[in-house]
Amino acid sequence: MIGAVSDTDRAADSARRSLSDLCRYLLVLSRPRFWLYLAGPVAVGVTYGISDVSGLFTPVTVGLTAYFLVPANVFLYGVNDAFDADVDELNPKKEGREARWRGDRLVSVAVFVSGALGLAAFAATPRVAWPYLAGFLLLGAGYSAPPLRFKTTPFLDSASNGLYVLPGAAAYAAVAGTQSLAALAGAWLWAMGMHTFSAIPDIEPDRAAGIRTTATLLGEGRTYAYCAACWVAAAVAFAAVDLRLGALLAVYPLFVAWVSRSSVAVDRAYWWFPALNTAVGTLLAMGGLWRVYPITEALA
Repeated sequence: MIGAVSDTDRAADSARRSLSDLCRYLLVLSRPRFWLYLAGPVAVGVTYGISDVSGLFTPVTVGLTAYFLVPANVFLYGVNDAFDADVDELNPKKEGREARWRGDRLVSVAVFVSGALGLAAFAATPRVAWPYLAGFLLLGAGYSAPPLRFKTTPFLDSASNGLYVLPGAAAYAAVAGTQSLAALAGAWLWAMGMHTFSAIPDIEPDRAAGIRTTATLLGEGRTYAYCAACWVAAAVAFAAVDLRLGALLAVYPLFVAWVSRSSVAVDRAYWWFPALNTAVGTLLAMGGLWRVYPITEALA
């Protein structure tokens, strides 16, 4: 009896360790530093879509934020790592800050379930938001998975990364019942520049692995120019919505111009992006919030 209890306890302890190990792995896999790349646009979309502060925290807005904060990142980066496992063997970014795909059944199931959870968002949102939700799921898979695998086709890899702003477009449409096409175009162009800039540190590993991207095609110098062009166009599109938004987005072409001319290594500057995006996203969200709850009232 004592032996049986001991074996049971050991089995339970092993199961707990396995679950804890799986959770830690999925946490690293989901790129916590980049969580706000999906959840941040939701916050911005909500603050600009609501007509008063009572619309901030509703089942729809909270549900979208919760999904795009963690599960959507597990899905997006899980699919990416699964189909890049061989390429990532040569990628130094996988040594510490990111996880190498280990490909066991539980991880694959977790990634699949994370994607399937996105289907629940269709039941919780109005139809006007559905094209953006569907676009995120389709592009999220098609970016890395064959037969599309957009990430291996120059310029399509960049254009398809508009998927990062689709959570915000879905949130805005869900609460406003419509869409701002100028803001969507500006956000899409911003995401194109962001993706291509992040690919610059991967130029040599991707070339060694035979992967063709916008960055490997253009080379480092011309990729900086491409990113600057995307971000200038994004600032112009946002300025068509509000000049203050255009002025705020102008920080990105200034940033890439500084990096290209400074002695700062691009792989170091790449890791500053989460801080820059968080700062800009916070200002955008606060601007939207002050639209319905003026700062004078907040300070009163």
